[in-house]
Amino acid sequence: MTDVVDYNELLTRYEPALGLETHVELNTNSKMFCGCPTDFGGEPNTHVCPVCLGLPGSLPVINGKAVESAIRIGLALNCQIAEWCRMARKNYFYPDMTKNFQTSQYDEPIAFDGWVDVEVDGETYRVEIERAHMEEDAGKATHVGTSGRIHGADYSLIDYNRAGVPLIEIVTRPIVGAGEKAPQVARAYVAHLRDLLKALGVSDVRMEQGSLRCDANVSIAPIGAEKLGTRTETKNVNSLRSIERAIRYEMMRQAAVLDAGGTVVQETRHFHESDGTTSSGRPKPDAEDYRYFAEPDLMPIAPSREWVEELRATLPEPPAERRRRLQQEWGFSDIDFGGLVNAGALSLVEETVAAGATPASARKWWASDLARRANEAGIELEDLAITPAQVAGVQALVDEGRINDKLARQVIDGVLAGEGEPAEVVEKRGLAVVSDEGALSAAVDEAIAANPDVAERIRGGKVQAAGALIGQVMKAMRGQADAGKVRELILAKLS
Repeated sequence: MTDVVDYNELLTRYEPALGLETHVELNTNSKMFCGCPTDFGGEPNTHVCPVCLGLPGSLPVINGKAVESAIRIGLALNCQIAEWCRMARKNYFYPDMTKNFQTSQYDEPIAFDGWVDVEVDGETYRVEIERAHMEEDAGKATHVGTSGRIHGADYSLIDYNRAGVPLIEIVTRPIVGAGEKAPQVARAYVAHLRDLLKALGVSDVRMEQGSLRCDANVSIAPIGAEKLGTRTETKNVNSLRSIERAIRYEMMRQAAVLDAGGTVVQETRHFHESDGTTSSGRPKPDAEDYRYFAEPDLMPIAPSREWVEELRATLPEPPAERRRRLQQEWGFSDIDFGGLVNAGALSLVEETVAAGATPASARKWWASDLARRANEAGIELEDLAITPAQVAGVQALVDEGRINDKLARQVIDGVLAGEGEPAEVVEKRGLAVVSDEGALSAAVDEAIAANPDVAERIRGGKVQAAGALIGQVMKAMRGQADAGKVRELILAKLS
């Protein structure tokens, strides 16, 4: 592991600058330039054709739905939409594209000059969008060997199913001035994009499947310096938690290099989930090294202003307005609502409420018990193997009196373990609350007999002492007793 400096100490000497390149796989039915399906998975190299493989004589045709999605994304990011733009060839030698070039956009993006505002700890940060351009995804390379990387691999396997899937790349201008909050601002920005893209309906934004992934450019420079420092690009970071960790580590690593009198190398880097570090990848070329030139086999794209305005009318509620509306509807305090936003739980709570739970109960599960489980597992909340509908189902069982909160946690255990829907887990594990008065009465009699001093205090009018007997009954019945009925029985017997 590379030596790093103390994070808070480096901020007294260095100013970070971030640049985020977020790749969004669109959920079109077919690829960007051909009719091959875009379904995730499938046997390797079965979703391919002469066009996406770049075979001689094949000609691409642009996907109209992808253009529409690109325009809607640009509008939602407050971008200007180009009246005329072209695709370009980005040339590079790497086996993930059989053509040895990627069809993308360079100096003529379809959307440009936008911005979004994100909040971190009650403070608003504006992130400026340089461009949102269209391109195609590359294939997936699997490097077999101990390293897991192309360097040191015994051999490599290439699956071209993903090659040609429509992508939108959203590129920010340098984010400066965030100081110690820079990693959190980056995380908040990508979370904002994920929620926005999901609301637009243009992508499933599943980071674990690569349909939303981020390249994090990081540089630091001495405070007061006129120029930004040399940047590194950590590639394909695929979770919100990892984005924050990768940026924080890279800032500390670069500070250690500069403190030692070294020079930061402009390169790509790989992030390691296991220990939160980055490692060197390959030298990072500048744009001119890709030898961009206009794609001769595709016509220019010239969306009419009327069409653009029609698409603007389809945009969903802006995220900031949605947050204000939900907070007002749910009646949450600024602290409680801010905690949901920072934890990435807002959409999960909203979907749980839509499935029938109250806002308070939905927040209770996602912001406490489930958030703890996700943190212990080192994953995002949304990656837990439980859906908002299932959480609402758990709460419905509590509301019906079939289980209590303690048993509900065991039901959640079962759902997470793949044992079925909440009601099925209750049945399989025998977790239903016992409400039979005969069984409860017998357990209450035993608790009274075993605790005569407590019983005497209750007879003397100290009703609050009933809690001790309720606890004894609950323990004897493995937490499955109806606590309300147990209390009624205790007070009735000792009145």
